[in-house]
Amino acid sequence: MARVYVSSVIDAPVAKVWERVRDFNALPRWHPRIRDSRIENGEPSDRVGCVRDFHLQNGDRLREKLLGLSDYDYFCTYAILESPMPLTDYIATLRLTPVTDGDKTFIEWSAEFECAPEAEADLVAGIGGNVFQAGFDALKRQMAG
Repeated sequence: MARVYVSSVIDAPVAKVWERVRDFNALPRWHPRIRDSRIENGEPSDRVGCVRDFHLQNGDRLREKLLGLSDYDYFCTYAILESPMPLTDYIATLRLTPVTDGDKTFIEWSAEFECAPEAEADLVAGIGGNVFQAGFDALKRQMAG
């Protein structure tokens, strides 16, 4: 099983960062690689079990299912249902933790998935850099301004 883990600190209170990322349909509002997103069947975007159907800026389409969401513990967990990436059994969690020294946010994004051994290094690097770190970098810019 392949694993990806990226973490960072955002110079903003956890409640402010959580407000930006908690909406499962809000990726286009904060992640630069996401072009559009919609929740299937008109379900609320914070209902566990809802499915988001979205496109990357390059046109690739993905579908993901919300598996868990906690406003108390500041996390969301989701699974990829459809993706152009050569992987299966993808489960990821985006988690925020308050940093009390300075009222900042520790943010971490992790994923596990199955893939062919020869594809693992490229997938881990691509997801870690192009998805997770790119999202953190965008959030840092948005929270600063």
